Amino acid sequence: MSKKKLTAKQTGELLKILKNRFEKNMNRHKDLNWENIQSKLEAAPEKLWSLNQMEDTEGEPDVVTYDKKTDEYIFFDCSPESPKRRSLCYDYQAWEARKANKPESNVIDKAAEMGIELLTEEQYRQLQELGKFDLKTSSWIKTPANIRELGGAIFCDRRYNTVFVYHNGADSYYAARGFRGMLKV
Repeated sequence: MSKKKLTAKQTGELLKILKNRFEKNMNRHKDLNWENIQSKLEAAPEKLWSLNQMEDTEGEPDVVTYDKKTDEYIFFDCSPESPKRRSLCYDYQAWEARKANKPESNVIDKAAEMGIELLTEEQYRQLQELGKFDLKTSSWIKTPANIRELGGAIFCDRRYNTVFVYHNGADSYYAARGFRGMLKV
């Protein structure tokens, strides 16, 4: 069995969780039909594995849109606070540069291991239009190359009913900062 494939039982349990979340949060995906989404998921076992990784780290993945051009459903981590993949610096280069107190890993490698991508600033703002997220935590987002080349990385949160974009050294990490992922199916 492939390392990145769920058992039939795991698949059934995950599909049930995703369907329940889909039905409870129709404001996130008006005009979308669960049966169509489930068919796409069942045809893509590696995507189900990635969604399970998101679920296991309490990301609460949910469908947020459908891309007609590519015929893909887009899932975001929709947990109220940043998922339980925290205390990670931004990327391997930043992790490697730390001389002391290295975190377990970094968000870029962790996302790649999970088969997902970090949200961009635009996607993070799209998520925040669907609800109020990261009121107590913050989430690393995909950092533009020009900022990363200078040693920085960016993250977002929501405070005072406003979405803020901040910067930090890419080698920094905090217990209240994780990352939100995105998956196309």
